[in-house]
Amino acid sequence: MKLFQKILMFLGPLVIVYMLMVWYSAPQKIHVYSDETNDLFQVIQNLEYLEVVRYDNLDELIRGIGEGEPSLILTDTYPNERLKLPDDFFNLLKKKECRFYVEFVDKLPGVEIQPKNKISKYERAVVNSSFFGGIPDSLDILAVNGLTYIPTQVSNAHIVAARVAGLDNAIYGIPKENNPLLFKLNDYNGLVSTTGLSNFIKGRYAPQVEWQGVWKGILQFLLADGTVVEGLDWNPKIQTTYARNEQLPLDYQKKSLEKGIDWFINAKMLVPSNYNDIIGNNHNKEIKTKFINWNDTIPNGDGSNGVFECIFSRIDEKGNQPIGVVLRGDCTGEVAGAFAASGKALGKDENYEIANNLLEFYLKESSALKGEYDDPSHGAYGLVPWGISSYAWYKANYGDDNARLFLGAIITAAITGNTEQDDTLMRMLLALHRTTGVNGFRGDRIDLPQLQENGWQHYYNGHTVNLSPHMEAYLWACFLWAYDKTGDPIFLERTKKAIKATMEGYPHEWKWMNGLAQEKARILLPLAWLVRVENTEENRKMLYTALDGLLDLQDESGAISEELGSIEKGVFPPSKSNADYGLHEASLIAKNGDPVSDLLYTTNFALVGLHEAWYTLKDPRIKKSVDQLSEFLCRIQVKSPEHPELHGGWMRAFDFERFEHWGSNADAGWGAWAIESGWTQGWITTILSLRELDTSIWDLTKNSKINNHYDALKKEMLPIGHQ
Repeated sequence: MKLFQKILMFLGPLVIVYMLMVWYSAPQKIHVYSDETNDLFQVIQNLEYLEVVRYDNLDELIRGIGEGEPSLILTDTYPNERLKLPDDFFNLLKKKECRFYVEFVDKLPGVEIQPKNKISKYERAVVNSSFFGGIPDSLDILAVNGLTYIPTQVSNAHIVAARVAGLDNAIYGIPKENNPLLFKLNDYNGLVSTTGLSNFIKGRYAPQVEWQGVWKGILQFLLADGTVVEGLDWNPKIQTTYARNEQLPLDYQKKSLEKGIDWFINAKMLVPSNYNDIIGNNHNKEIKTKFINWNDTIPNGDGSNGVFECIFSRIDEKGNQPIGVVLRGDCTGEVAGAFAASGKALGKDENYEIANNLLEFYLKESSALKGEYDDPSHGAYGLVPWGISSYAWYKANYGDDNARLFLGAIITAAITGNTEQDDTLMRMLLALHRTTGVNGFRGDRIDLPQLQENGWQHYYNGHTVNLSPHMEAYLWACFLWAYDKTGDPIFLERTKKAIKATMEGYPHEWKWMNGLAQEKARILLPLAWLVRVENTEENRKMLYTALDGLLDLQDESGAISEELGSIEKGVFPPSKSNADYGLHEASLIAKNGDPVSDLLYTTNFALVGLHEAWYTLKDPRIKKSVDQLSEFLCRIQVKSPEHPELHGGWMRAFDFERFEHWGSNADAGWGAWAIESGWTQGWITTILSLRELDTSIWDLTKNSKINNHYDALKKEMLPIGHQ
């Protein structure tokens, strides 16, 4: 007996080693029906612990499955056609005691399915159980782009399609109205998906870690022998240019700038000839369509027909995003500035021509400054319409959008030497000034009917108070710049009054749009330029107050974190309920602390403000901050050769903890994956260019000759008694 025990003690470790060798030398066989290009098949086919056997024919699959061996039946016709199964398919699987996963199929035993597929508009995929072991967890939100599913009703689904609010999880729970996307089939040892879950790479499903968890959970269910599922990894179609801690090349900023400017060309943002007629861009009519699908046959424009607005956040099942075709004044000026600045930084004179073409198109050739906007007797005289794609855009006048058009235009003039628009720009400044009230505030928006009815004097003599840097701050910056060029105190007095009142309410009295962070970002530019024209202790103190508030939001990665103010001050806060999701503009985050940056409303303007503040104050702390922010932006620039409409762009949302493009897609017009040609792409490339040139907007434009047009225009537009 003792001898036997000694033999066991001696052989025990060897037996264990032998068992492990057998274990690892005998991978688990799994049978897969799919096309060779199926995303899941591509991921699992090289896993050492699996022997993946693929079939093109369902009958061959059934014949090939051994007793107790698992199978994956994956759709290659999603979302157009359900996978057609033989009538006895499930019973055959059951007889072989086969654990299985099937998706988007035309029949299910014991389950009533609707004949018509549903295409989701607001619904997202939400985890509804602990099936996946915590990653993802119950109530976690998953993006299934281009979600099409087969409506049915079963109990205890692991993933459902539901309209829910929240960033990472459904903060208000799952509503009663939901539809199963993944569930266990009663009386069978199988999982059913009513959608194309295996389309996760082509469809750019996100976040990646959670989707790795989804497939780990499904495969773990199928491999009931205890095989540990690991190594599920793939390169997403949309990546960052550089990883979080990757060593950057010395010329990383210049490379980023080159890619950023090339994006305008590759994404087909410059409007080709005749396209405005084709898509119905006409300020007197309703636009025929707000978007077109990107394709490589769209000709490249040269700026002489304008610039399209954006790449929309809408992602289809192939991972594609459409072009937003509205023509806007602000985008035009901002993109012009970007082409001019990049032309100088990169030594590309052809960019100057594009920049000048853009301004010539919008300010001279288009309908923007004709009609009411060109009528000296009309209250809108000298202003520039928000857009010219339909009357809804044409009638609207936003001061902040006029201001950013102006800033892009003066950058263009300073670099290209083309001063042909100076008279129009000076007239715009005076038009903006005379529709600004005695307290220095203009208000959010003034439309043509109101300007017709009230005249400009109504606004000039008004007592509007609008503590909204989003709407007011860039106007103040333009007025301070105008004061520096004209020496006329009319541009300074009201502006100083408004800035002081706004900073006295910093920040809790401020009205905020999609977040409080964006207000903190936008206030920097006028404060920096106020110090330029009056370098007083009070003005420097206000600037440092604003800087401290913004820098408190900067992560060590360089990212600017989003922040919400008090909800009662928010114009477009996070969704207030599940039913509210997707109905209006909204924040990218659900609560403070969510690690998301907004490159449409905050980070882009933080870059502008910090850049100008550094050149104003020469404070090393500001230099460090703007350097970190610029590096962050160069890292997270989209890398996606398969998607030219995205490659080199900057999407609106970025999760700097995941280091992945991710955010709440609640915003009705500007979701998490949108790329705005002017606000985002225009300003980021402009400031990267100026960093390469080692100059600021203020210094670059200091020799402007716009004042040559001032006296005559002031006499025309501000009669005695209004000066």
